[in-house]
Amino acid sequence: MAEAAVWTILRHRRLEAFKFRRQMPIGPYVADFCCPSLKLIIELDGGVHVLRTDSDARRDRWLTDVAGFTVLRFGNEAILNNPALLFDAVREHAARQS
Repeated sequence: MAEAAVWTILRHRRLEAFKFRRQMPIGPYVADFCCPSLKLIIELDGGVHVLRTDSDARRDRWLTDVAGFTVLRFGNEAILNNPALLFDAVREHAARQS
């Protein structure tokens, strides 16, 4: 449900005209949402991620150190309750890139 809501926000360049892709393969991983031009990955974490902190950390390190992306993680509930968190984080990242 959270992933579908975020995709509604990101698809068709609705957020600041940035092109995001959903379920984009990057090396051995698949990013929930990726904006290649910003080198930005957005990951949504449901309850299962509490049990996967070590593997998520390894994954984020690879995506950052090897692939050169910034990874932003959000809890599903946080985004569903306050989508502005996502907007603000993407805008802040974009401003740092320019």
